[in-house]
Amino acid sequence: MSLYGLQKLMYELNRDEALQSQYRADRDSILSNFKLDAEERQAIDDEDIGLLYILGVNGQILMHFAAMCGYAWPDYIQAMRDALQVHGNVRAGIYATTDGQGAI
Repeated sequence: MSLYGLQKLMYELNRDEALQSQYRADRDSILSNFKLDAEERQAIDDEDIGLLYILGVNGQILMHFAAMCGYAWPDYIQAMRDALQVHGNVRAGIYATTDGQGAI
């Protein structure tokens, strides 16, 4: 897993409107600049906020990406809760869990 690359992508998208526009127009050209594994890439392609949370993306970074993807706040929170049921514990990062409950 390349959590650093995943979070760096989201951090840069969160800060740069030009990059957001380019991402929307040609996602592949942006994603090729970041070291992502297949699961991370699929989660990005699917805009799967819950799986991105499970993979360990920091919530402060993830919430801005979720908003960019059109998630309302309650839907963002619910996506993370639902992902714990589907995928199990958060696997890495500061929200890593072992109890199946997550940090939310």
